[in-house]
Amino acid sequence: MSMINANTKGVFVIAATPFTPDGQIDHNSLDGMVDFYFDKGADGLTILGMMGEAPKLTQSESLAITKQIIKRAAGKPIVVGVSAPGLAAIGELTKAVMDEGAAGVMVAPPGNLKTNEQIITYYANLVKTISEDVPVVLQDFPLATGVSISSATMGTIFENHPSIVMLKHEDWPGLQKISDLREAEKKGRRRVSILCGNAGVFLPEEMRRGADGAMTGFAYPEMMVEICRLCNVDQYDKAHDLFDAYLPLMRYEQQPALGLAVRKFILARRGVIAHASQRQPGADLSPTSQQEVIFLMTRLEKRMAEIS
Repeated sequence: MSMINANTKGVFVIAATPFTPDGQIDHNSLDGMVDFYFDKGADGLTILGMMGEAPKLTQSESLAITKQIIKRAAGKPIVVGVSAPGLAAIGELTKAVMDEGAAGVMVAPPGNLKTNEQIITYYANLVKTISEDVPVVLQDFPLATGVSISSATMGTIFENHPSIVMLKHEDWPGLQKISDLREAEKKGRRRVSILCGNAGVFLPEEMRRGADGAMTGFAYPEMMVEICRLCNVDQYDKAHDLFDAYLPLMRYEQQPALGLAVRKFILARRGVIAHASQRQPGADLSPTSQQEVIFLMTRLEKRMAEIS
C-alpha cells in the first residue's frame, strides 16, 4: 500500500458507509461500492469521513470497515478519517488503521479551538500523538467544524509538520486560500497536496487555482475524474460544459442536513449500494424529494447522451 504524500493528485472519493434498513453495516454493499468507485476512475478512497457517518460507528466497527475496504482495494490508497474529540482516541485508531495498511489519516480540528495559537498547538500535539511517520490530511471544513484556519496559520502548521502532507480544502468561500498557499510555495514553502471537497461544486475553479484534485463524495465520481483530467490539460471550457450538466444534482445534494440522504439515494438508484439507509439519527428523503432526484437523474442521462 502506497502512502499519500505532498505530490498526491487525482480523485479520492469520500466513501459512504452502507447500512441495512435495521442499521447494521451492509458488508456486501461495501465491497460493491469499493469496486464501483475504482471502476469509475477514482485514484483512492477516503473512508470514515463526516459523510461516511463515522460518528455513528463504534471503534470496532470503524476498524472492521477499514480492514474490509483496504483488502478490497487491493493496494490502492485508502485514507481513513480518525477525527475525534480527544487525541487518545485518535492515536488508538490511527495506529490500528496504519497497521492494516492505510495510506494516511484525515483529521479535522475539534470545534473548541478558537485562536490561531490553539489551532497550531492542536496539530503539534496531534503529530506528537500519532508519530511523524504517519501521513496526515488536514481537513479544513469550517462550515462543519466551526473552526476557521487562516492561510497564514495553515502555512505555519505546514512549515512545522512535514508529515501533514495534504489539505482537504472545504472552506467556503475559500478559493483565495488555494491561491495563497500556492503563492507561498513559489516563494519557498514546501509543497502540500490540495484535494477539494464540498461535493465538487467549485471543482473547475479550484483546479484552475492550483488544486491537485478532489476529495469528496458526489455520487457521480466519473464526473470529478473527467473534470480533473480536462483541467490538467487546460481544457477548461470542456470541463465547465461537463460540470454544467451535473450542476442541478450537485445543487440538490448541497441542501443542509439532507445531502447524505440524497447521495445515498442516488447510489442506491445506480445499484452501487442495496439500501439508501442511514444509521440513526439521519434524515430520509420524502417521496416528493425522491421523485425530484429521479427527475434530475433522468435529465442528466439525457444530457450526457447529447454530449457524447
